[in-house]
Amino acid sequence: MKAVVLAEIGASHVLKVEDDRLAPEPAANEVCVEIEYAGINFVDVYQRTGLYALELPAVAGREGAGVVRKVGDTAAQETDVKVGDKVAVFAQGAYAQYVCAEATHVLKLGRDISTKLGAAMMLQGLTAWTLVRDAHEVQRGEWVLVRAAAGGTGGLVSQMAKHLGAQVIGTASTPGKCSIAKANGCDFVINHEETNVEAEVLRLTDQLGCHAVFSGVGRATFGADLNCTRRKGTLVTYGNSSGPIEAFRPLQLSGKNLKLVRPTLANYIKDRGEFDLRSAELVNLVSTGAVKVNIGKVYGMDEVGKAQDELSQGLTTGKLLVRIS
Repeated sequence: MKAVVLAEIGASHVLKVEDDRLAPEPAANEVCVEIEYAGINFVDVYQRTGLYALELPAVAGREGAGVVRKVGDTAAQETDVKVGDKVAVFAQGAYAQYVCAEATHVLKLGRDISTKLGAAMMLQGLTAWTLVRDAHEVQRGEWVLVRAAAGGTGGLVSQMAKHLGAQVIGTASTPGKCSIAKANGCDFVINHEETNVEAEVLRLTDQLGCHAVFSGVGRATFGADLNCTRRKGTLVTYGNSSGPIEAFRPLQLSGKNLKLVRPTLANYIKDRGEFDLRSAELVNLVSTGAVKVNIGKVYGMDEVGKAQDELSQGLTTGKLLVRIS
């Protein structure tokens, strides 16, 4: 099969397309899927640069969608997914024509959800939904700050927090991205290149700060994110787009009795019941139009390195995809 392979840690040029990679066979608890679209995510960048450990060489990519081609014996008993079904998967190796995923991480797509949309909503959609439901359960009337509210995950977090009844403040870096953040449901949008985010958040919230701050930025905004969180509030730091947070002292939380959460999606959907619950809720949000998945750009398999560079340099908006077949 054709696949994008990561053989060594390094810059985006280390990603290579191989035409003769051995196609995987599903284990008993797995489903084999012919991938049509895969999603580009920051986790792919973190794996390539060595921030997240990965046994190399490996096929890159963590999410995709396509058509089921084989179902393992145990998987057939655990799920109603059958050969020929359209599904989205959360599994390592999605930048390939075929990937095998554990049955617990295979989402059957309804008739009204294409594989393109399925690939776009899987990882970032579940990440965003578990952030606002599990990392901090957003309540009606709360003030919420969302960093990078024009991006893939940030845009979904903004929409979902608004859907749950919060007053949403979003940040973005350009007038165009501010407009996108506004369309994503933000009540207030701050251009962080022109305005002091911390001062503006405190002004909007009568100097109290936000009940929750959702930030995938990491190092560059961590201090301000803490300051934007109100007494007994929650800072959810879920990414490292500016680099990992370093030299943090837990005592920093005591001034306002803050809660600091560093979640990963995998630990919120570890068992089948958790995955089924949150994925069904996500599908309902998308199917009813309560949440819109904005696809920003679609790349070819030979452009995965370019896609990762554009993502990490802040040059994109919405969800980025790779067309596999």
